[in-house]
Amino acid sequence: MNARQRILDGALELLRAEGGGKITLDAAARQAGVTKPGLMYHFATKDALMLGVVEYAADRWERRLLDYLGQPLETAAPHQRIRAYVRVSLTEEFDRADFAIFADALYRDALGAAWVRRFDPWLALPDDLPEAERGRLTAARLLADGYWTAAATGVFPVPERDRAQILAVADHLLNDEASR
Repeated sequence: MNARQRILDGALELLRAEGGGKITLDAAARQAGVTKPGLMYHFATKDALMLGVVEYAADRWERRLLDYLGQPLETAAPHQRIRAYVRVSLTEEFDRADFAIFADALYRDALGAAWVRRFDPWLALPDDLPEAERGRLTAARLLADGYWTAAATGVFPVPERDRAQILAVADHLLNDEASR
């Protein structure tokens, strides 16, 4: 594992350890086992480090999405992209670090822009999609958003025994879409 990846993994561990708390350049360097100048070689500022963490997390999400999709993103229909997003959101494990990375984007435009750039191709729906289809796809996506948020934060978590039923409801929404 290279130093850059150790730094990014270490920053995620800091978020987990502090429950979505603060990352400083000093703390990230210590966590990764590098000097602060060594960290700053890769990430000159805290904002650069946080943007790197967002990109790192988005890469992980995108690999999972592409694995589930099983085809190039550019060739996938809207319901296939949303189905991949729903499946990953409802079947993968997420924690507070995942949520903290995502939530921090609310307060930092550059981080929000990075999430939008990475996920818009997955979640955007064509303007000419019939309203009923848009509604079903959006409902399935929001169901997945709610589940992964609850799972990642631990706030009002959904019992594990309910996950399969939630996935079945989402699949029903998406199957209706696929059959039209």
